[in-house]
Amino acid sequence: MLLKAVSLQAHTATVDSKMKEITRINHIGLRVTDLTKSRTFYEKLGFEFIAGPIGPEPVAIMEHPSGVNINFILNAAKGQLVNMLMDLPEKYTGYTHMALEVIDMQSTQAYLESINYEITEGPIVTSEGASFIFIRDPDKNVIEFHLPAQ
Repeated sequence: MLLKAVSLQAHTATVDSKMKEITRINHIGLRVTDLTKSRTFYEKLGFEFIAGPIGPEPVAIMEHPSGVNINFILNAAKGQLVNMLMDLPEKYTGYTHMALEVIDMQSTQAYLESINYEITEGPIVTSEGASFIFIRDPDKNVIEFHLPAQ
């Protein structure tokens, strides 16, 4: 009976436990084919080049003044025509997009259009008032610009 009580106690502690040490997302890892193209694209979105290529992968790092950090993994296959997570009929597991929160959707959309970044979807407005638009980077990675409901 003592063994059963200890086992039940361990199970209860596991169920009630949560990982409280996580404070935020540190960075997004994004596989790309060409650092120059990716760097130019993301610089127009306000990201600044930090370092790279470094490490065995190799990786290059860019960061936005808002704190959003992207690690470009520079080993994607050349000649990729589709984003296999988003563009194929069969749906694979994986991260499908990143969402960047904005403070003004109209000015965000106007800026993207002024630099000839195609809006691939949206604007979409929810019944609660949130809105979002989507673009693709040079490697077909999806970027959402998200304005929360006011």
